[in-house]
Amino acid sequence: MVLYTSPFPNSFLSVLHSFSWGLIFPCYWFADRLVASFVPTTYEKRQRADDPCYFHALCIIITTPIYLALLVASLPFALIGFLLWSPLQSARRPYIYSRLEDKSHANGATLLTEWKAAGNGKSFCFGSANVCLLPDSLARFNNVFNTQARAKEIGRRIRNGASRPQIKIYIDSPTNTSISAASFSSLVSPQGGDSTNRTVNVGIKRTTSMEYKGDNSGSNNSEDGREDKGGNGEPNEGEENTCIVRINGEDNGHMSDIETDTVNGQANASGPAEHSLEGDAEISKTPNHKQKEGDSGSLDSYSASRESLVKVRVGDGTVDQSTVNNKLLYKASVMKKTSVRKKKHTDETFDHEISAFFPANLDFLCLQEVFDKRAAEKLKEQLHHYFEYIVYDVGVYSCHACCSFKFVNSGLLFASRYPVMDAAYHCYPNGKGTDSLASKGALFLKVQVGSTPQDQRIVGYISCTHLQAIAGDTTVRCEQLDMLQDWLSEFRKSTSSSSTANPEELVAFDVICGDLNFDNCSSEDKLEQQHSLFTHYKDPCRIGPGEDKPWAIGTLLDPEGLYDDEVCTPDNLQKVLESEEGRKGYLVYPTSKNHNSSQKGRKASLKGNGRRIDYMLYTEEGLYLEWKVEVEEFSFITQLAGLTDHLPVAMRLMVSTGEDDP
Repeated sequence: MVLYTSPFPNSFLSVLHSFSWGLIFPCYWFADRLVASFVPTTYEKRQRADDPCYFHALCIIITTPIYLALLVASLPFALIGFLLWSPLQSARRPYIYSRLEDKSHANGATLLTEWKAAGNGKSFCFGSANVCLLPDSLARFNNVFNTQARAKEIGRRIRNGASRPQIKIYIDSPTNTSISAASFSSLVSPQGGDSTNRTVNVGIKRTTSMEYKGDNSGSNNSEDGREDKGGNGEPNEGEENTCIVRINGEDNGHMSDIETDTVNGQANASGPAEHSLEGDAEISKTPNHKQKEGDSGSLDSYSASRESLVKVRVGDGTVDQSTVNNKLLYKASVMKKTSVRKKKHTDETFDHEISAFFPANLDFLCLQEVFDKRAAEKLKEQLHHYFEYIVYDVGVYSCHACCSFKFVNSGLLFASRYPVMDAAYHCYPNGKGTDSLASKGALFLKVQVGSTPQDQRIVGYISCTHLQAIAGDTTVRCEQLDMLQDWLSEFRKSTSSSSTANPEELVAFDVICGDLNFDNCSSEDKLEQQHSLFTHYKDPCRIGPGEDKPWAIGTLLDPEGLYDDEVCTPDNLQKVLESEEGRKGYLVYPTSKNHNSSQKGRKASLKGNGRRIDYMLYTEEGLYLEWKVEVEEFSFITQLAGLTDHLPVAMRLMVSTGEDDP
């Protein structure tokens, strides 16, 4: 299948489309600014309350007639442009595929090595987020604004969080402990042929999400060219951007000095942190986010969240928590404090957390509500500093391919560190109300993640979608879930080049992610909760229809509280969501519960931990029979605090081949 790198098949249509949009844009911009003037956010209301001279009100009185006059003057040109623009959409392609040719600008991609299906297996990390990048006037109805600046900052935070080094700390302890859990395979066992870093028997296995301002952050933020800092040695397969730290324990509980093995020269725990502290990164502040000391959302502060910096897995060995807190401080003062987090639910087979950062070594990213085309370009430019392959501007316009007229695209965006082999998009034809104005649908992708020694391709399937949003449209969403399954089945059949007798491809994973606009606890969403999709695909946060696991939290934030000091930074939002009272104050709960009470500050008992409408699903069906897929980690992420009204989610899957290490 040919991937479309331009929206139109020839340059003539592209020029004609640009001309028609140039005629439409002034009218669109004036209308957007005019409406935005009368839809203030809570952040702006607080600012205006401190304005004794009513300066903003005076500005509105002056600018409104000007905007209105210019809007009327631009209408004839917009009409001509629309008459040219609308028929052109029948020739428009459903997406744009962008590949970064200059890999020196993508640190994550340059460090990626091809998986050869050797050793115990390999982990893949998936992320999903609704970023609410609508035209500014419409975004304000969700209490967010300044779409163009938000797009740039969202991209910056995602790439900074994903490109930080993945640090593994091994602590040897001679005695046993009552707390036992399986370790992350991707975080503990190198997945390549080099076994030099696997020689230590591990007592506690910890990954730290330390603040990182070296190769990826400092130079990226200044938009300068980056220089690859190779260091000594080659990175192991599946362990890009990783630092290994070994700490030997003694019988009396005292810790010995930290000994480090650095992979690709990314970190040094015993000396000055040149990479972490080199160059003060310059983060552009968006008006709806107040950057404070300790705000590590963009990895630009000298402190990071205590809970997100350290993840602890206890195997065999007893470690006093106070001893660990006192002894495991990096001498470079990269972290203010480390802390031991023990699993609250020891019966769970994988780790789960509320994190202030996107996972390190994020492989795939699915975004929803990237509706604004200018914002999509800014977001793409930022993401290309980490992801080599991006599919954006997904959807159809006008009356092409769907029943009703579409004013905006689907809002879907996909970014990958692995090459995209095939892509397909389908528009849901049954959208209702305001949702029918957008070409909401599903984007299906096939990626190549490696190859076997027998030259068989190792591939994976990823589906991104955004369902009907209007409350009560349960039948519409169920129909869309039916179409999603049918389209995915067709896509897999049409793109597969394998046969049972002679497999040319081995399927490693099949993942569905996106904003499904229903939760697993609301009584109004029972129809969706019982859909057949959940019999074929597994939800790591779900026990069954109507019941989530105790650690799962809602992903829909209360818009009215986005700019409160308690939650306006990633660290603060993380701490608030870790408490039940904090979740009740700042997450949206089912509308049937205490419908007449205010959202903030309510103390009544509510079912679940908020509305979890953003999903990461995976299946074991249709994969290579000799391989096994397991969830290693699931995260609710607060790094986009103040920039969107959704919590991003991330999932790390381990694909086990069943082979022993060489």
